Amino acid sequence: MSVEPIYQRARTGLIRARDRAADGLRRARGGLRPGWERARTRLRETRFKRPSNKALAWTGGVFGALVVAIALFLILFDWNYLRGPIGRYASAKTGREIVLAGDLKVHAFSLNPSASVQGIKVGNPKWAGPGQTADIKKLDVQVKLLPLFVGQVVLLNLQLDQAKVDLLRDRQGRATWDFSNGKKSNKPFKMPPIRRFVINDGHLKIRDQKRKLVLNGEVNATEEMGRAGRGFLMTGEGALNGNRFLLRIQGGPLLNVDTRKPYPFDADIRSGATRVTAKGAITKPFDLGQFAMNATAQGPDLADLYDLTGVALPNTPPYKLNGRLSRDEHLYKIEGLGGRVGDSDLAGSLSVETGDERPYLKADLRTRSLDFDDLAAIFGGAPSRKAGETVSPQQAAVGRQMAAQRRLLPDSTLDVTKIRSLDADVRYRVAAIHDAMLPLRSGDVTVKLDRGLLSANPLILDLPQGKITGQAHLNARNAVPVTEVDVRLSNARLEQLIPIKGQPLAGSFVGRIKLKGSGDSVHRAAANADGEVLAVVPSGEIREAFAELLGINATKGLGLLFSKDQGSVPIRCGVAHFQARNGVLTADRIVFDTKPVVATGGGTINLENETMDLRIQGRSKELRLVRLLSPITVKGPIVGPKVGIETGRVVAQGGVAAALAGLVNPLALLLPFVDPGLAKDASCAALIAEAGREGVPVKTVAAKTARR
Repeated sequence: MSVEPIYQRARTGLIRARDRAADGLRRARGGLRPGWERARTRLRETRFKRPSNKALAWTGGVFGALVVAIALFLILFDWNYLRGPIGRYASAKTGREIVLAGDLKVHAFSLNPSASVQGIKVGNPKWAGPGQTADIKKLDVQVKLLPLFVGQVVLLNLQLDQAKVDLLRDRQGRATWDFSNGKKSNKPFKMPPIRRFVINDGHLKIRDQKRKLVLNGEVNATEEMGRAGRGFLMTGEGALNGNRFLLRIQGGPLLNVDTRKPYPFDADIRSGATRVTAKGAITKPFDLGQFAMNATAQGPDLADLYDLTGVALPNTPPYKLNGRLSRDEHLYKIEGLGGRVGDSDLAGSLSVETGDERPYLKADLRTRSLDFDDLAAIFGGAPSRKAGETVSPQQAAVGRQMAAQRRLLPDSTLDVTKIRSLDADVRYRVAAIHDAMLPLRSGDVTVKLDRGLLSANPLILDLPQGKITGQAHLNARNAVPVTEVDVRLSNARLEQLIPIKGQPLAGSFVGRIKLKGSGDSVHRAAANADGEVLAVVPSGEIREAFAELLGINATKGLGLLFSKDQGSVPIRCGVAHFQARNGVLTADRIVFDTKPVVATGGGTINLENETMDLRIQGRSKELRLVRLLSPITVKGPIVGPKVGIETGRVVAQGGVAAALAGLVNPLALLLPFVDPGLAKDASCAALIAEAGREGVPVKTVAAKTARR
C-alpha cells in the first residue's frame, strides 16, 4: 500500500481541524473560554499524530527487518566458532583449563533457548596435578528466557551422558570441586529449579585425604513413571572405604517444582552395615542450605557415620537412632533424638555448626538406664559378650582377644585426626546405671573438645553412699596424645564397694587416682603413666576371724571361722599408697590396722603387662602360741590375681610400735592428697594422736597439715 493516500487524508483532516479551531477561537474571544481550551487540546493532538504515524511506519519496518536478520543469523550461525572463546573465558574465571571438545549446537531464537555440546573436559587446578575433574561426553541444557531478565534461572532440562567426575580434597582442605578461583564462599550449595534432570551412565570418584575417605561408584538419575505416579529417582552404587555403598533418592515430579513450595523426597543411603534413611523436604527447591527430614540411622558403630557425615562420633556398640534433622545454612540440628545404643537408651538433642574451620558440635544427651559395659567401646574395648548383650562381630572379636590375653586395658589405636577435626560441648546425664564393677547409681559428665584437647570436667558418678568426682583430659594436639586422669572417691562404704557374703568388712572408704601418660591407646598411655594412687579406710569394722587370719593366727582365726562366730573388731585405719613411674605402681606403704592385728605390705602393679605382685605381712598385737610367720601374697593378672601364702620363709617378729611408726608418718603426709578433711575422721586422726602420745615420731608439720 502507498504511503501517499495516507498522507493526503491526514492533510485534509489537519485543514478541517484548523478551521474548527479558528471557529472555536472566535467563540472564545466572545467569552467562551472553555471552548478555546478544548480547541487548543484538539489542535495539539492533531499536530502530534502526524509525525507519530510516519515514525511508526518507518520504525516498524526497520525493527521487523532487524528481527528477521537476527533470527536468520542465530539459525544459520555456526556456534562451533565460539567454542574456543567460551572455553578460554571459563578457564580464566575458574583458574583451570576448560575445553569444549565436541560439536556445539545452540537454539537461541526461542522463549526456551537450549544448547548441546558433545564433549566437555574440565581440568584439575594446578595444585592437584595433571588430570581432569570432569569429562562429560554430552551435555544438554535448556532454560526459560523470561525469568532471566529478573535474575532467576529456571532449567527446563539438564542432561549429562557418560559423565566421569573425579573429585579430590587434600590434607590442607583444598578441593577440586571449588570453582571460586581463590574467592572463598561459605554459602551452601544452591541449584536452580530443574524441570527435567537426567544422568545417564555417570561415574563418580571422590578422594578426601582430610577425612581419609574414598568413594568410587556409578550414578544415574531420571524421571520415571511408577505406580504412585511420576517422580524423580537418583541411584548410586559403588564402594566407600572398602564397604559396599548404595544410594537411592526419590523425589516428587520435577515438572511441577515450585520455588515457593517445599520439594518432598525420600533417601536411603548405605555403607557396609551402616544405613541412613530419611523422609523430608527441601524448603526452597533446590537450595540445599534449607531442608528438614525425619531420619533414622543404624549400624554396628556410631563412629562409622564419620564416612557419611564428616562428624567425628565415639565408638559404640550397635545402635539404632531416629530424630528430626534440619538444616538452616551452616547449622544442622537433630531434635527429638531417641533410640538405643547397645543395651542402653539415648535421648536428647544436638546441633552442628559448620561455618568455621572445624565443625562445632553441641549436645544435651540423656539416658534413663545405662548398661555400663556399653561404655567400653568408647575406649576401644568391647561390651560384654554374655548371652543377651548387644555387641558387633568386630567388638566380639576384640573381646575374645582381650580375654585370651587376660587384659583389662584396650589397645585399639585412637584416631587423633577425628578428634582434631571438630570442636564440641556435650553434656551427658544418666539416671540409672547397672552391670558396673562398682555399685554406681547415676552419672553426669560434661565433655568439651577444643582444637584437639578433649576434657571431661566435671565427671560425677553417684554411689549408694558417696560419689566419684574428678576430671580427665586427652591432649591430641601433638603427634603423641597425652592422657591425664584425676578422680576422687569420697564418703563411700566398704561393704558396698566390696560386697562379700555375711559382710565381714564394713566402714568408710576414700581414695584418689592421679595419673598422666602418653600413647595413642588406653593401654599405651597407662604403660608409661606417672602419678600416684591412694586408698584410705579411716574407720570401720572387720570380722574378728578375718582379722586374726590377716595376722596368720591359725588357731584363733580358724577356730572363729569354724564356730561361725560373727564377732567383729574395729578397723583403726587402713592405707594403701602407690607411686607410679613409667607404668609401674610401686606400693611404698600398705598398712591395715585393727585391734588385734596390724598388717603392712608392699609390691608392684605393672600396667604394661597388667600383672600385680603384692605381699602383706601381719603382726599380732597380743601373744599368740601358734602363728605362721609367712606373708600373704597377691600375684598374677590384674583381671584375676591369686591369693596365697609365701612358704619356705620365716619372718622375724617385730614390734607393734615399729609397725605403727611406719603407718603414722606417711599417713600424715598423704591424707591431704586424698581429702583435706579426712584427718578429722574417727580412727585415723585418733591413731595419729595416740601414736604421738606413745612416743612414735610423728612430724609436727605433717600432723598439722593432716588436721586441716
